[in-house]
Amino acid sequence: MRISFCGGGTDVPPYPRERGGVVLSTTINKYAYATLIPVDDEGVTVRSLDYSVVAKYDTPADLLYNGELDLVKAALKVMGLRGGARLFMHTDAPPGSGLGSSSTMAVALVGLLRRYLKRPMTDYEIAEAAYDIERRELGIQGGMQDQYAATFGGFNFIEFNSDNVIVNPLRIPPDTLHELEYHLILCYTGRTRLSANILRDQVDSYRRGKTEVMEALDQMKRLTIDMKNALLTGRLDDFGAMLHEAWTHKKRLASQITSPEIERLYETARMTGAAGGKILGAGGGGYILLYCDFEKKHLVTEALEKLGGEVVEFGFDNEGLRTWEVGNTKERCAR
Repeated sequence: MRISFCGGGTDVPPYPRERGGVVLSTTINKYAYATLIPVDDEGVTVRSLDYSVVAKYDTPADLLYNGELDLVKAALKVMGLRGGARLFMHTDAPPGSGLGSSSTMAVALVGLLRRYLKRPMTDYEIAEAAYDIERRELGIQGGMQDQYAATFGGFNFIEFNSDNVIVNPLRIPPDTLHELEYHLILCYTGRTRLSANILRDQVDSYRRGKTEVMEALDQMKRLTIDMKNALLTGRLDDFGAMLHEAWTHKKRLASQITSPEIERLYETARMTGAAGGKILGAGGGGYILLYCDFEKKHLVTEALEKLGGEVVEFGFDNEGLRTWEVGNTKERCAR
């Protein structure tokens, strides 16, 4: 899964087609897992640990979108799985958490089915297929960053242009990465949200030419470039300050992005030692990311937990999609 530092929103069409979007993000050691076991019986049995659901689809005609395991159904349709199989899936964070869990699972499913079907695909093609599954096949409102972040992994500056996507891996010195990780806090707000509704309002405002939203997206694009440069040159305190500035612009995109509870957590963190931060993903709930003076990190953590926040341990992870096969059982797995 991923943490997006800045630029989220500029990857949501039609903005990137018309003005070009950019996102600065990294993957962390929270994962989406999928396992496929071939069986002799016809049909596909799916078990989702996250939703406590077990379902069987005997024929392609059974893959009707009805709100239950639609992501899996769409992946099976788009990738064209034939024959009998058992699928098992689970994630380290719930959907709606702001860490891109749904898109990460879409990438895991594409990678898993690609390996099973022995279909040659580049990383760009995998990310595009995952995007097609969510945005085109299922019609879920959203951006493009999550699929590319999960596929490629690591720290990336991702450009979204009118006709292509370019993933630029960042060569950040290891000392800078260790120091950045040491300064960051990841706090769960205790509630998830439906990102599609928030993004739909943002898109509607942009299409209506709402000046505040257009200016906010342009400012976030500028800040994304500045934050990328700050990381590459080791200016972490500047990075933390810009994280706060980016949050002020993000809140202008849609009214549901923040809430009194989120503002209470954020302002308390700022008062106790955080230089900046933001809600991850579309907003409205999920996780808050904070940049803190490391000498005050424990004070910020205590203050957040007193308000009901849950501080979660995490680390950076440079690996993107990984698939493997267990020879004795012909089991295919993806993460």
